[in-house]
Amino acid sequence: MEAGPPEYGLWLLVAVNAAIFILFAFTFFKPRTRRDWRSFGAFSAFIVALFVEMYGFPLTLYLMAGWLGSRFPALDPLSHDAGHLWPALLGWLINPHFSPFHLLSFAFIGGGFILIAKAWKVLYEAQKVGCLATTGPYAWLRHPQYAGFALIMIGFFLQWPTLLTGLMLPVLLVMYWRLALAEEREVEGEFGEDFRRYAARVPRFFPHLRSRNPEGAL
Repeated sequence: MEAGPPEYGLWLLVAVNAAIFILFAFTFFKPRTRRDWRSFGAFSAFIVALFVEMYGFPLTLYLMAGWLGSRFPALDPLSHDAGHLWPALLGWLINPHFSPFHLLSFAFIGGGFILIAKAWKVLYEAQKVGCLATTGPYAWLRHPQYAGFALIMIGFFLQWPTLLTGLMLPVLLVMYWRLALAEEREVEGEFGEDFRRYAARVPRFFPHLRSRNPEGAL
């Protein structure tokens, strides 16, 4: 019987995937202050940890191999498919690529990318003329780019949960929340009453469910 292609130890794939997502984040985030760099570094660490376990060394699976093997004898606990842990943890003997978690992860990751890209375009145009960004995604959320990064990270965790990224995810979400608060203080200092009226109308991270589109929405 011929051995199949290796499922782990693919370090070039780790490096390429991590570089793509980190460069994407850098392009849109553009860290400037020490606070920005800390947040960007934490996001980068999350991405590296994710792809190391996805293609390099499956630490979480090794630690859980005994439990998975005893509970699900038909499952190879160190196979690549086993890395999609949610179906196994719930006792679902299905193809993990068609599980609700995997399909939902595509919606989160894709939605996060779209939100970041659209928000960056609006913010760039607003900064060129020195005005407050209030249209497009900014008509729904005060921080659509941070919300986009959160969606991407949550999406990856839905698709490929690990012990390390599970610990890092809430820390990163808190870091983005604190970064948003700090930015709001700076923007309020620059735009004053205009920003206060905008903040009173538009939520920070979770859009209101409205019967009509807010002014300037997509």
